[in-house]
Amino acid sequence: MKRNTLFAISALVLFLLLFSSTLALADDAPKFEVGGPLEPANAGARMTIVQAVILGVVEGVTEYLPVSSTGHLTVVERLLGMGRTEEEKSALDAYTICIQAGAIIAVFLISFGRIRRMAAGLFGRDRDGLRLLLNLVVAAIPAGIIGLLLEASIKRYLYGLWPVTAAWLVGGLLILLLARGRKRNEGNPLESLTWQQALVIGLAQSIALWPGVSRSLVTMAGGMLLGLSVPAAVEFSFLLGLVTLGGATIYEGVKAGPEIIRMFGWVSPAMGIVVAAVAAFVAVKAMVGYLRTRSLEIFGWYRIGIAILVVFLIYAKVV
Repeated sequence: MKRNTLFAISALVLFLLLFSSTLALADDAPKFEVGGPLEPANAGARMTIVQAVILGVVEGVTEYLPVSSTGHLTVVERLLGMGRTEEEKSALDAYTICIQAGAIIAVFLISFGRIRRMAAGLFGRDRDGLRLLLNLVVAAIPAGIIGLLLEASIKRYLYGLWPVTAAWLVGGLLILLLARGRKRNEGNPLESLTWQQALVIGLAQSIALWPGVSRSLVTMAGGMLLGLSVPAAVEFSFLLGLVTLGGATIYEGVKAGPEIIRMFGWVSPAMGIVVAAVAAFVAVKAMVGYLRTRSLEIFGWYRIGIAILVVFLIYAKVV
């Protein structure tokens, strides 16, 4: 059942990519817009409800899977004809980060038991919970610092189709190498993780500032290479995402929130976040269930397949 759900989710993302391609080619593509006083000031850059729902589904499904949400959003935004001006692209890049709030909410609910243990650790009632919390803080520091220092350069040079496609392909091959010959329960539990190992995983997470790499992929891979079992590496990746993505979302929301609302209004962006929360909840639950008995190999093949598809779309001049 879980395997069928995961296949259905992957098929849904591919369908949305192809559907977006159809919209990009159709001159009479349907426009579902919110009218009245809630319209953005810049009507030429309006985000439709259909666009918001598509972005929300893509974000929610791909954020915590090792397939890169930013890479998928970059391609889908191009297919939907969004970000055509520098001003609109700037607001869209900021929204690509802010829409992560939906996925964060979903994982917070799924991981609430572990989060409660970390909270208890702050009051001296759970030593393992406190240790995990400190490890998450340590692991979040490198990406936070590097992201702040290189933010402008990353958005300028790496938010493109070719960098994303290359990262998809390399990441897919990495997953296949990691998955082959490794038993699912081989490795140590999450409680064995030291702060030094957490720092290494945090440094690995910094690589995911390159769109298409996937934060989930490099943190899972880092944990596995450091001796964690697959379940432990996946759980640490999820929890680290709450800290890292939460910080990035708050920072970007405060900095660029007014720009997003001025460009797109607030109804459609809010709709995208709600849809992302629902999609992420379903996708993460399906992934956890799937990995109870299977490896990460399916995600490696998916990344290679999506890379080939995007190369075809580029040469076909669809994106």
